[in-house]
Amino acid sequence: MHIPNGTTAQLELVTFSQALKAADTPNPDYDISKWIYAPNFYSEYRYILGTRGKNPLICIGINPSTARPDDLDNTLKSVERIALGNGFDSFIMFNVYAQRATDPDAMELKCNTLLHKENLEAFRYVLSISQRPCVWAAWGTIIEKRDYLPACLKDMLAIGEELGATWYCVGAVSKKGHPHHPLYLRKDEKLKPFDVQDYLSKLGG
Repeated sequence: MHIPNGTTAQLELVTFSQALKAADTPNPDYDISKWIYAPNFYSEYRYILGTRGKNPLICIGINPSTARPDDLDNTLKSVERIALGNGFDSFIMFNVYAQRATDPDAMELKCNTLLHKENLEAFRYVLSISQRPCVWAAWGTIIEKRDYLPACLKDMLAIGEELGATWYCVGAVSKKGHPHHPLYLRKDEKLKPFDVQDYLSKLGG
């Protein structure tokens, strides 16, 4: 379990550019030729976690939990299976908000604008890895947990439009239109187009 020790505003944040530079530096804890992990240490927030490749499936959750290189949780194991099963050579786990919390109810009540800004820089980077970035919306109903999450997603959508991202979902959407969370999906599930702009307009973002 990871329950935040406090708000991220109390932390001296590692910027994404600093985290990315560190992620490319050899680390005794894991193989950097296989993994990309930023920041490259366990902390109260995480920008990205994934495997390296030229054609990653970018999965979008709400917030990071306890996963780290060589120690994936069940959600990340499912993400990797779906990515490989749909012809991608790698996966990147990204989140609408970067604060780490096993229980979404423990997420901070107010958006840390600096953390969000750095998270957007991270999103811009992961979209730049491939010429035609594929983004898997996979946050489930958890986006309803905090009022600031739709606004954060709206900012991500703008960057996605700029960089030519195509959005997908996997599995059935909820009655409210929320995309399915990666857990409890068959390993042979295929990506389906997801109109994130229409979804966001109905969500009020």
